[in-house]
Amino acid sequence: MTTLGTPLSRHATKVMLLGSGELGKEVLIALQRLGVETIAVDRYDNAPGQQVAHHARTITMSDPAQLKALIEQEKPYLVVPEIEAIATAMLEELEAAGTARVIPTARAARLTMDREGIRRLAAETLNLPTSPYVFCDSLADLHTAIDNKIGYPCIVKPVMSSSGKGQSKIAGPDDVKAAWDYAMAGGRIKGGRVIVEGFIDFDYEITQLTVRALGSDGKVETHFCEPIGHIQVSGDYVESWQPHAMREAALKRSREIAESVTDNLGGQGVFGVELFVKGDDVWFSEVSPRPHDTGMVTMCTQVQTQFELHARAILGLPVNTALRTPGASAVIYGGVEAKGIVFDGVAEALRVPNTDIRLFGKPESFVKRRMGVALAFDADVEVARVNAKKAAGLVKPRVAS
Repeated sequence: MTTLGTPLSRHATKVMLLGSGELGKEVLIALQRLGVETIAVDRYDNAPGQQVAHHARTITMSDPAQLKALIEQEKPYLVVPEIEAIATAMLEELEAAGTARVIPTARAARLTMDREGIRRLAAETLNLPTSPYVFCDSLADLHTAIDNKIGYPCIVKPVMSSSGKGQSKIAGPDDVKAAWDYAMAGGRIKGGRVIVEGFIDFDYEITQLTVRALGSDGKVETHFCEPIGHIQVSGDYVESWQPHAMREAALKRSREIAESVTDNLGGQGVFGVELFVKGDDVWFSEVSPRPHDTGMVTMCTQVQTQFELHARAILGLPVNTALRTPGASAVIYGGVEAKGIVFDGVAEALRVPNTDIRLFGKPESFVKRRMGVALAFDADVEVARVNAKKAAGLVKPRVAS
């Protein structure tokens, strides 16, 4: 039986989130509803999750010394990585020493923080279908890989980046230099590697949210949410919907692939497994060992959102992945570059039938920074998609006068 303490007492169950953006914020809220004492860590002050947590801490999470000092000081029951840019080798060291229990595991955090680790695991260890790929350390390597193995069109991505940063599709030789430069600018480390992938002519791509949680016998069980369809632009999600209609054979294969990857990564919690689908064929793309941005749609579609599922699973509690209603989400971008912006049109957006919005509270806006999301539900998922996009378009961020 799981015992939960009282926040801000000596019996508190303390959970530390490493990364406190909009996804982390929702996880923190879900944890607090279960009486957990929360510590929100980010690289900048007043991150969305820091605005709702019991404690806010600002450090450079990729700095091993800073990360170790904070974990040893706070002594959390669980350490929950919510972003990739973390000193994962230090997490492995602390986990091995018994200082911290990392969600889902420190190994999973390390493997999934860069595309090389997880792609080699999927393709070379688990023998799962993926697009053809080559890792490249220079522009010359990239030209050679495309000419000799991958061909055009193809996709170039930094091995370490997030939210589609540095990712581009290239159609021919004239695009290669620009793609290399863009990947170098978008990666999290200078002089990093890139992965070049052969283009798969897929019908659609989905996120298969996969939950590893304890059953009544104390053993880990795997649960699946209904598949989430989504559209990405330059690797960054702009809308998602649930459920996405799939052939039975493709859904079965998607879940087999998702379970294979998540079983290998181990631990407990939500995993966002991204897959390409064409007919009955399915290819593994990527996996995040945490709630997924496309899964924000679950805030209006599921009995328990992906954030509630994550909170419950990591605490050893039962989960329910049932769908309540079809629905959709659409991103609200900043549109301007400024601090402390304001939002017009919120009332108009909420007059669109069956909609809701979330404004994340990020202290600084950029033109293509995700500042909020519109949600809509309807028995017809296509109606929900139309309404979510309409509501998102009615919210107008601007510089405060």
